[in-house]
Amino acid sequence: MNDKTTPARSATAAQSAAVFGAPCWVSLMARDLKAAQDFYGAVLGWEFRKGRLGEEFSVALSDGAPVAGIGALAPRLTVAVAWTPYFAVQDADEAAGRIRERSGTVAVGPLSLATGRGLLAADRDGAVFGIWEGELVRDWPAWQDNAPAWIRLLARDAFESAIFYGEILDWASDRAGCCEVSYAEDAVLLHRSGRVLARLTSGADGTAINPLLHPRWHVHFAVKDVEETAHTARRHGATLLGERSTARGMEASLRDPDGAIFTVSSLDDAVPGPDPSLVGP
Repeated sequence: MNDKTTPARSATAAQSAAVFGAPCWVSLMARDLKAAQDFYGAVLGWEFRKGRLGEEFSVALSDGAPVAGIGALAPRLTVAVAWTPYFAVQDADEAAGRIRERSGTVAVGPLSLATGRGLLAADRDGAVFGIWEGELVRDWPAWQDNAPAWIRLLARDAFESAIFYGEILDWASDRAGCCEVSYAEDAVLLHRSGRVLARLTSGADGTAINPLLHPRWHVHFAVKDVEETAHTARRHGATLLGERSTARGMEASLRDPDGAIFTVSSLDDAVPGPDPSLVGP
């Protein structure tokens, strides 16, 4: 599907071109919007307000700040229920062409919505991600200190994936203001102005029984108490897929009642924030 109609843009809203290549939002398309809101409201304490994309879209708020989007999955769309990160671009059509040229898949779009144009795609390993051209969500505090959300790609080969995404999103290019990449702690780090935006790690296995080992963009939400949050999620119908202790704290991966996988991490485990190794003296 491709809709080249460009929506009217607000003169005051920040545009995707200003942060091109960077992750700019995370979103869930659910089969039942009300049920998804009830679940995440109970588990993560989110409140919801109507989004600008229509009646079937809502913005999740934590302490009044936007955290993520949740929308109702249109019956005609044959895509899995999943948490998906979106990356900012200046031109969604150009991004779609780059994805196809590099053997990725464009599953939906680009579609015109009220505030911009978006598409859903999958990389060569099958990890799903989104592309967004247009207005950015105001006051979204992710990728900042104490960020409520962060993302990590589990790929078969993090270096090959970094090249794939880099060529689509102009990472580490000669373009002024682009995102940079580096290697640390057995991961490829995506960063901008000394701030880590995402991690790409190797080791995915698409044939594994454990879904956590499949190629996937993992969306993490920061919580005060991982164990208590996981317990609450299970009481509301989620499945615990795994727990682990990291150098920065605990995390638990869960599958919500609709099938979407997400991870809750200790507040100390939040990836975004200045990385001393990337910031000059």
